[in-house]
Amino acid sequence: MADPFLIRSLALTFSDGHRLHSHKHEWGQLLYAARGVMRVVADGVAWLVPPAQAVWLPPGAPHTVEMRGGVAMRTLYIAPALAAATGTMPAGCQVLGVAPLLRELILHVVAVGMLRADKVDQARLAGVLMDRLAAAERLPLSLLWPRDRRALALAERLRQDPADESDLEALGAAVGASARTLQRLFKEETGLRFGEWRQQLRLLHAASLLGTGLSVTQAGLEAGYSSTSAFVSAFRRRLGVTPARYRAPISAS
Repeated sequence: MADPFLIRSLALTFSDGHRLHSHKHEWGQLLYAARGVMRVVADGVAWLVPPAQAVWLPPGAPHTVEMRGGVAMRTLYIAPALAAATGTMPAGCQVLGVAPLLRELILHVVAVGMLRADKVDQARLAGVLMDRLAAAERLPLSLLWPRDRRALALAERLRQDPADESDLEALGAAVGASARTLQRLFKEETGLRFGEWRQQLRLLHAASLLGTGLSVTQAGLEAGYSSTSAFVSAFRRRLGVTPARYRAPISAS
């Protein structure tokens, strides 16, 4: 008998630092935080999910989730046939902008619990949701992680302290590789020069801090920027919007 459900949902609350270890789902997953920030790692890529964004994980994609600040997670599981039939969802993982209408739809579906194909009103609601997901903005909130053990050790060191101002020679000495080797590894394995990778890491870290309620000035300083103006300029240039977009807190429903 065919599965009658189009969409299933789940609402959970997690404390700061909680980690969901690597797992996967047979259905596609839309991860949304009504409050807090999630760091999702899938296929060697780190995806940042601050408030007003969600991340799409296609069926079968192994992933881990780390919580930054208290997180009110609202999850929708979308039947593979529904996603394929509508053609709305990306083939890979992707951060999506959550406009006010889409947010209300997500929260409403979570309140309903499950949407069935044999319930006319629920099938219509699922269709509206998929239409809004198709129209959602795709956002560049990701960072490819290097695979080489030395470059990975450096990347993890900077993830722990993005404001670290050590130059590449000093960082290389700490992980047992020359600056030249690390430059080559980052370019080959992440597609970015080390300086570009480091800047993206800082900006994503800042976006995460903004999502927990820090001011633009505080987030910029903690991410390693010497002035608010330099931070705002880099943020807008790289991510296409001002930092203020990521700061507005949204209360969980």
